[in-house]
Amino acid sequence: MTKAAIFIRHKALPGKRDEVRRVWERYMQPLIAQNKSHEAYFYCYDDTDPDSICVYQQYSGREAAQAFLKDPSYALYLKESRLLLAGESEITAATPIWTKGA
Repeated sequence: MTKAAIFIRHKALPGKRDEVRRVWERYMQPLIAQNKSHEAYFYCYDDTDPDSICVYQQYSGREAAQAFLKDPSYALYLKESRLLLAGESEITAATPIWTKGA
């Protein structure tokens, strides 16, 4: 099965990055932690922009990535986090060719 990766960049409203993280921690962190299809997940603060968040996700396959989006917790996360974002998030789908430790 071909693995799937997603790169996401969120731009929070000025000074709201920590609030976005708290919403993510409430809904997404527990869901991701128990999801065996998430082979790797990195939630990062951009060191050059105090309002940006960078995320890397690696799934066992594209079907697993699509199934994850159907969880009710994901819908709740989107509803709350959108109020704290400056606009639409940038999302890039990718196919991992080589990884280390994932």
